[in-house]
Amino acid sequence: MTTDTATDTATEPAGDPREPMDRLFRDLRTKPAGLSSREAARRLLAHGPNELTRRKGRNWPKQLLRQFTHPLALLLWLAAAFAFLAGTTVLGLAIVAVIVLNAALAFVQEQQAEKAVEALAAYLPAMASVVRDGVRTSVPARDLVPGDVLIVEEGDRVSADARLFEGGVEVDLSTLNGESLPAFRSADLTDGTGSLVDARDLVFSGTSCTAGEARAVVFATGMRTELGRIAALSQRGERDESPLERQVKRVAWLIAAVAVGAGAAFLPIGAFVAGLPLPDSFNFAIGLLVANVPEGLLPTITLALAVGVRGLARGGAVVKRLSAVETLGSTTVICTDKTGTLTRNRMRVTDVWANGDRGELARAISACNNADLATGTGDPTELALLQAAQDIGADVSAEHRSAHRVAQFHFDPTLRLMSTVDREDGRLVVNVKGAPEEVLARSTGGSAEFDQAISDYAQRGLRLLAVARRECDTVPQRREDAERDLELLGVVAMFDPPRPEVAEAVARCHTAGIRLIVVTGDHALTAKEIARQVGIARNGTKVITGAELEHLSDAELEELLSGDEELIFARSSPEVKLRVADALRAQGNIVAMTGDGVNDAPALRHADIGVAMGVAGTDVAREASTMVLTDDNFATIVTAVEAGRRVYDNVRKFILYIFAHATPEVLPFLLFALSGGAIPLPLTVLQILAIDLGTETLPALALGREPAEPGIMTRPPRRRSDNVIDGRMLWRAWGLLGGLSALLVLGGFFLTLFAGGWHPGDPVGEGAPLHHLWVQATTMSFLGIVACQIGTAFASRTQYASLRSIGVLSNRLLLWGIAFELAFAAAVVALPPLQHVFGTAVPPASHLAVLAAFPVVVWGADELWRWRQRRR
Repeated sequence: MTTDTATDTATEPAGDPREPMDRLFRDLRTKPAGLSSREAARRLLAHGPNELTRRKGRNWPKQLLRQFTHPLALLLWLAAAFAFLAGTTVLGLAIVAVIVLNAALAFVQEQQAEKAVEALAAYLPAMASVVRDGVRTSVPARDLVPGDVLIVEEGDRVSADARLFEGGVEVDLSTLNGESLPAFRSADLTDGTGSLVDARDLVFSGTSCTAGEARAVVFATGMRTELGRIAALSQRGERDESPLERQVKRVAWLIAAVAVGAGAAFLPIGAFVAGLPLPDSFNFAIGLLVANVPEGLLPTITLALAVGVRGLARGGAVVKRLSAVETLGSTTVICTDKTGTLTRNRMRVTDVWANGDRGELARAISACNNADLATGTGDPTELALLQAAQDIGADVSAEHRSAHRVAQFHFDPTLRLMSTVDREDGRLVVNVKGAPEEVLARSTGGSAEFDQAISDYAQRGLRLLAVARRECDTVPQRREDAERDLELLGVVAMFDPPRPEVAEAVARCHTAGIRLIVVTGDHALTAKEIARQVGIARNGTKVITGAELEHLSDAELEELLSGDEELIFARSSPEVKLRVADALRAQGNIVAMTGDGVNDAPALRHADIGVAMGVAGTDVAREASTMVLTDDNFATIVTAVEAGRRVYDNVRKFILYIFAHATPEVLPFLLFALSGGAIPLPLTVLQILAIDLGTETLPALALGREPAEPGIMTRPPRRRSDNVIDGRMLWRAWGLLGGLSALLVLGGFFLTLFAGGWHPGDPVGEGAPLHHLWVQATTMSFLGIVACQIGTAFASRTQYASLRSIGVLSNRLLLWGIAFELAFAAAVVALPPLQHVFGTAVPPASHLAVLAAFPVVVWGADELWRWRQRRR
């Protein structure tokens, strides 16, 4: 979808789709042989790309408003209101500036994340099959023009409005009329009345072909299509919140409640128990609020997820929404197809068993086929069959096949059969190919040699197709009439070698606690052999055929799936995938399901992560999926799971880092209040703002780019019920890292005060002799927190492993972030203009030297705690 600020004024189609076909061809200045490439290029300039347009930024005010009203922003608004009520206008304006700055940063990052996801469409441009220069070719769907001859086949997404002039198809029109059942459209059904969508010889952009094959002439593209007329489809939808973002928002409300409650509780303590003046009590409440607000939390999460999406796309996995990155990391079961996913999908025929004449077998293979060996287009299996038939001596040209074909019954994934009716030497012949057991069940008889060949080939991991034929007097109108009383011609065995990287990926799944289930349409022995070669099938691995599964109740299926061992579902229909996915999810699993066909779409939608094939998959499957593999490789799924775990871990790391600084920011205010003012404020509100927005932000963002921690794929998947923020994290953040940092910061504060001659209760207000000393002491607190932040940043880099195992210098972004925070802190302390704003003064050099130990102490204590956790 492109972005445009202008309304497309050319809304009329290039030709009247209801006029007689010869007149439509004339008006469109085209012919059944299609346009020339030069004419198509000229029309593309005249009509523009075949894309929908939309107006820019239609929802940005609403998105921007959301940044001012999320819980953390509301908490800051409350703090600003307190500041204005207390008469501290400068502080109130500073907090408002923080709100605006934070909202702007979050809004920009959200927009960048959204654009990153939208831009991923370029990795998988929609393609369309057309006839140009008299030759079938594949072009980007955006390059279709009125007058193009479009070839529509099963699994295709229709990319323009077109009128059929040859053949018939079933199409899913639900995007236009909401009907769930496919509708039949044929070049012969020209008696259309009523609305244009109801015309039975028209197909429309945005719909999907579920069966059949036809040729059609394009009469409308882009905004001139019926899809372009539907205003609702051009409206931008709301961005979905991920479960992670919802969890963090709940925690934000909890933080808000704690902050407001603490402020409300200690306000009377400060005013009445400690005897503080009312302005000081308000400043105390404001300090508690500001100290408890992790301002950069939500935008940092959004950016981390967006970075994860971009990284996955570069690795071959196009994720269609941000929330899927989080879900990937918790995958417990991967249900994978075999062909093209575990294997290369580069078929070649290795063995042929013929029940008599090999030439007759080769002719039947060539006839019952839709691939084109000359151009290399078509299904890999059918191309391999054509190559074998050509080697035997048959004419496998597409022109010869088309000239003799009378009718076709397309491949049915449930029956696992395809058949054609062809004219051979003046006779009508039905040619059939499909699963050996299905062909045999419709044949007049088999043989012991046939059974032995099937068993031998399957045990070697070969893919098998049986071929049969029969003569008939008239063209069968029904499939069951065509595919009966067949004469068995032979069996073709093909080999599709496993991808070399799959075995290692399977081993990683095993160590990561991810269960693998193979769901394939292949023969049971073939499926088991390939699964054995890649390490999925072990001794005693169960193989369940589609026929056996049909006799299992839902309860029996759930019992079968209740264990943790690998399973193989062979000779399975797409409906089996749906049943398996539903049963696994009902048991609490996070399920990733692969698929490439039209009928795989329901299973892909029902799985937690629907994984479609980008190369061999149909448009329908890609649209129904959550993730599309640009290389159709199982190993890419495992890589995506690892990336999902890494992104989730990194989110926890920067949440830990941000939360750890709440304790050293809150405790100074509590000490001030509980001492009744005898101990001056160790930290000012503006200094807290400088920490939260100036020194903290870049290291937090850098932790979102942390490399994967060692052992990330050796621990079991997290449970669906696990929260991103748990008690263990809060203890580590607020207790260990935060508590130790608070002690160090207060130690630096009192060191400066006592060294300068201060005693408890001495006045330090403006004009007092000790005022400059107090400013130096608060600066020590400010610098102490910055120093502790460095130690916390290094400690937060791992949840379990030691820092040495990942390398101190391995995250260069973090090093740059720390360098920035040191430079920023130095500017706040040393530059006179900033000294005036933030109330700082340079402490004695001997005191500054003490700060060098703070990062080591904080990191060292956490390193010992993690060492103890590993020992346990």
